[in-house]
Amino acid sequence: MTHALPGYICSEDGTRADVRTAPWGCPVCGGPWDLDFTPDPAAVLEPAAGPNSLWRYGSVLPLPGAFSVSLAEGHTPMVPLAERIHAKLDFLMPTRSFKDRGAVMLVELARRLAPQRVVADSSGNAGTAVAAYCARAGLACEIFVPEGTSEKKTERMRSHGAEVRVVPGGREAASEAARAAADAPGVFYASHVFNPYFLHGTKTYVYEVWEELGGRLPEALVVPVGNGTLLLGAALAVEELARRGVRPPALIAVQAEAVSPLAQAFAAGAEEAAPVEQRPTLAEGIAIPAPPRARQILAAVRKSGGTVLTVPDDRLQEAQRDLARRGLSVEPTAAACWAAVGPAAPGDPLQGRTAVLPLCGAGG
Repeated sequence: MTHALPGYICSEDGTRADVRTAPWGCPVCGGPWDLDFTPDPAAVLEPAAGPNSLWRYGSVLPLPGAFSVSLAEGHTPMVPLAERIHAKLDFLMPTRSFKDRGAVMLVELARRLAPQRVVADSSGNAGTAVAAYCARAGLACEIFVPEGTSEKKTERMRSHGAEVRVVPGGREAASEAARAAADAPGVFYASHVFNPYFLHGTKTYVYEVWEELGGRLPEALVVPVGNGTLLLGAALAVEELARRGVRPPALIAVQAEAVSPLAQAFAAGAEEAAPVEQRPTLAEGIAIPAPPRARQILAAVRKSGGTVLTVPDDRLQEAQRDLARRGLSVEPTAAACWAAVGPAAPGDPLQGRTAVLPLCGAGG
């Protein structure tokens, strides 16, 4: 039985495209695609009856029919960090990052489209995740990374069989190189920023929180934000669950103080974020000076009644040490949310609300 794949739609100008023939971005404005897909709120949602992976939420995912790509991703546990605050341990994902949630969706989509090769761009976790799932699916994979990417990260990508292309320049140069390669015939661009199927994978993070809390959500979801793929996935899930009668939480975005275009735009009341300077920070994973989905991120945070917080590197370091003293060893970027709302945070950023935050990446 052949199942139709939901098509792409541009939120800026309404352009539509078929997934099987679409370019990597909107041909009119060049922006990222959204997905023409809304789950039926009447569809049965019984995750406990499904597989022990994020495919347990198949009834609300945009890839119908049987899936074949999986590394038993998802279903990660939550542990208490402080009174009213829980951490969700996404460092227990197969490649230690929430990016597995989106990568498995992109690679399952690619498997169905049967390209000659898959290309992606990344400076770390997303590239590793795409490489791992392509290896699982038997797809040829090529990852474009900016010069200066750590050898530890590029070696992990190569270990999964990916060809790694080091591009002179920064993160945007790697993206441009990947997009140029994606224009060739027979190539699927597994972009965690431009392809909306990725967001429908990351939304399973919130469905798992909902399941683990017995059919409800906390009063706030605290999320690290660079390109915003976890926050936008969270916003999708919150909206979908609200149609099922679940009370929506506030979305609290956290940025590195050194590179915080969204925080600046939010404070100014702007609908779009102006690009900022790429400055050094320990939170490399969220140091994105010009996120392509900035307008969507800002709108989602405002709609939820949330806010955008920033953390300086010294507080981030202390938060990372504090988590380690609690038995949780995570990479610096992953400590950003704890730095923003934990004991060392100034004031009461959560305003007494219950909250869940993600921890991903191991050590380092």
